[in-house]
Amino acid sequence: MARVVLKVGGRVAGESACLVRERVAAGDEVVVVHGAGPQITAELEAQGIGVRFVRGRRFTDAATLSVVRGSLVAVGAELAAELGSLAVQLVGDEIGLEGRPVPELGLVAEPLPCRPDAVLGALARGLVPVVTPIAVGPLNVNADEAATALAAGIDADRVVFVTDVSGVYLEGVVLPVIHADRATELLDAEVFDGGIVPKLMAAVRAARLGVTVEIGETAVVA
Repeated sequence: MARVVLKVGGRVAGESACLVRERVAAGDEVVVVHGAGPQITAELEAQGIGVRFVRGRRFTDAATLSVVRGSLVAVGAELAAELGSLAVQLVGDEIGLEGRPVPELGLVAEPLPCRPDAVLGALARGLVPVVTPIAVGPLNVNADEAATALAAGIDADRVVFVTDVSGVYLEGVVLPVIHADRATELLDAEVFDGGIVPKLMAAVRAARLGVTVEIGETAVVA
């Protein structure tokens, strides 16, 4: 039996229930951490809330945070409902997900490894915690980073990023494996852009903490 954290992107959250059930049927303990990127963007646009970036990262003010939290909670509730009695939704700032504030980004935190009793208790009861990634504050956190930080905190064996991409591409080819040091070199050289950047940064940190990480077909190892 393995303890696995599945990070599910907002674009594929509705399609992930089958994968969760497969992992549980195989005997794994499963924790789901989900995003809500498309849903947040759509709601911000609907409310006419502008977006400001600081060195490529979204600045989060109170109005933005309200949308972020509301959208994430809605996605988590939908996913937990699809899983039915198998799952329980846990909202991060209500269960003690910890983060280090990043003041230059506003109401944002960098997630820290932690062991929420609610997550461990759900696993002990044979349930799948569906974790909505908001840090105590509340503060906005990157869902990819939240997944890897939680995995390190609860001694997970593996983190699997469930996304709509096949893996980490380099020169048009999906890499079967990439070492953390090489990934850091490429990130520093700005070889990658878009959504793969936070995933790979989070994966590197987790790999260096001893957690096996998979981004699609790519394994990230220390």
